[in-house]
Amino acid sequence: MMLAPILTLSGTIVQIPDGEAGTEATIAAMREMVRRCKTNPMIRQAATTVAFLQPEKNYAAEAEAIFNEVRDRVRYMRDVHAVETLQEPPITLASRLGDCDDQSTLLASMLESVGIPTRFVVAGYSGPHFEHVYLQAWLDDVGGWVDMDPTEPHPMGWAPPDPTVIAFEAI
Repeated sequence: MMLAPILTLSGTIVQIPDGEAGTEATIAAMREMVRRCKTNPMIRQAATTVAFLQPEKNYAAEAEAIFNEVRDRVRYMRDVHAVETLQEPPITLASRLGDCDDQSTLLASMLESVGIPTRFVVAGYSGPHFEHVYLQAWLDDVGGWVDMDPTEPHPMGWAPPDPTVIAFEAI
């Protein structure tokens, strides 16, 4: 049996409001992590190692390879019971564990480290509140935003169907 690597973790506990204000605060925290981590050498190395094998200047192929790496090599793991947690992208990369916000933040950091703009998409399925977050990347090759949900076994371009509410992060 192979065990996940033991990592020294640290963090800060902050109070996040309920409802839409809490969703906005969470997305703002995720965006700040992406801003900080897209220049992290470990994140860039992970992204360039995967992208390097794609045809030069084929940004859609690079994005797909990075997406597949996160989707296939980071295991979905729920947050602590009744506690919303946000994990720094280097921790998600090293532990290869995280929920939708952790995986989306890692994916955004990796994509932005190779020059691909991203935005978060938040969606709800059982009422007027948000329950899930995934990513979109702007791909010049296709001339638009492309859905990327690394928590599901579907190809780049797939998005969870039929949300009751959906919102895009303000860019």
